[in-house]
Amino acid sequence: MVEVGVPKVSVVVPAYNCGRHIEKLVASLLRQSLPADEFEAIFVDDGSTDGTGERLDRLAAEHPHIRALHIENSGWPSRPRNLGIEAARGEYVFFADDDDWFADQALERLYDCAKTYDADVVIGKMAGHGRAVPRELFRKNRFDATLENSPLIDSLTCHKMFRRSFLNEHGLRFPEGGKRRLEDHALVVRAYFLSRHTSVLSDYTCYHHAQRGDARNVTAARLEPASYFASVRDVLDVVTAHTEPGPLRDRLHRRWLRNEMINRLRGKRLLNAPEDWVEQVAAEVQQIIKETFAPGVAAGLPPLQRAVAYLTEHGRVADLRRLARWESGVAGHGRIDALRPDEHAVTVTVAAELRSADQPIGFRADGGRDVLVLPVDEISPEVLDSTAQVRKARLDVVARRRETGDEIFLPVQFQTERVTGGDGTETVHLVHRATTTIDFRALNGGRTRGSWLLKARITNAGWTEDAQLPLLFICPADGVPPRIRDERKVWNWLRSAVARRVRR
Repeated sequence: MVEVGVPKVSVVVPAYNCGRHIEKLVASLLRQSLPADEFEAIFVDDGSTDGTGERLDRLAAEHPHIRALHIENSGWPSRPRNLGIEAARGEYVFFADDDDWFADQALERLYDCAKTYDADVVIGKMAGHGRAVPRELFRKNRFDATLENSPLIDSLTCHKMFRRSFLNEHGLRFPEGGKRRLEDHALVVRAYFLSRHTSVLSDYTCYHHAQRGDARNVTAARLEPASYFASVRDVLDVVTAHTEPGPLRDRLHRRWLRNEMINRLRGKRLLNAPEDWVEQVAAEVQQIIKETFAPGVAAGLPPLQRAVAYLTEHGRVADLRRLARWESGVAGHGRIDALRPDEHAVTVTVAAELRSADQPIGFRADGGRDVLVLPVDEISPEVLDSTAQVRKARLDVVARRRETGDEIFLPVQFQTERVTGGDGTETVHLVHRATTTIDFRALNGGRTRGSWLLKARITNAGWTEDAQLPLLFICPADGVPPRIRDERKVWNWLRSAVARRVRR
């Protein structure tokens, strides 16, 4: 039972010079289906100089369930969040950013999930707007998720709901003292290990995570390699302290090798970075691979990332750049092979593949193995062995609501075809085909009003790439049959019109 007068949820928001970017968050809090007397929002103004503090004071004066605290500028979200925890009265605490926003029923659904499953931590489905959000984690509801049985490690931002007594019981706070990168990782990883029950709510998009167009949020600046990777080592030490050597520790460590290290040294991200910065990052990553990770950490990566780790470990920065130039052209390519509408449902058949520029991603036969073909020499076939990944390659079809960014995995039947290169070699590439039936009475729990785009999502050999499909489903109301706009016909009409003008 909740004490009388105690809010169910406290939303803690660090705010610094956010200007108009805070308006979406404020509006979403005022629209919450959870009654205003059952939650509170605590904005901690981190010494703003642009009028944000005054805006928050006016907001608090108008709405009793909103509070504004003011502190001298700390320069980082950790201290405002910690002060928000101390000021919070709610049974649960949710950490939000000032440029993000909530779906209308988010707090009510998250709280109900927490109470139903007695959860210390609840993770609500996120939609990304210019920012990456976890995909596999939100494929289904997970009401007793652990680091062993689910991809919790893919979600390390603090935009979650935590039982306040749980935070206090274990002294879970964000590290302070300057600009400490990965401050959310430090808290969230500990919380995962200590939580008695963790739930993932995937059937309703709760939180919208946005990248500001002006990129002025405090964590957007380019990292300083030495201090950043010191923070990475600190989080890796947390994992090491809570696990024994073996597959689980390797899998968890692999998350930081993949996301914080390898992904900074590949593709457009590497090519767009200053050369001296790349050299520093490569040196830091090389040291961590050699000194911290067991061999199973890199060995469990897909072949492309294994290749990047291999080149980094051996100090081959020039080859990293050569590989990045090639990978920067990799994209998913998809097409509609069949479209069969019914009264409330539409059946779509999709074909898709990965290409670099105009060439399909290829695999070479080598002693019964599929070996990824890359434009870099002297990488052993063992590093590039893609046999397991080719076997597990998949094609998903995803519906994305254009107005909100909600993404729904559609049920598919899919198969993969091996196509020979036709150049006299034993190289093959993969063409994936999938069929899905979209029932617009059931899609997104029947909440279908809006315009829905389709994407083919190809996962293979270290890439997950989306290919936009030329279909738009327009639903004027929830659960009604959609109007289908086939963009292929639009483009064909435009091409024909242009051709007619040229002939004149």
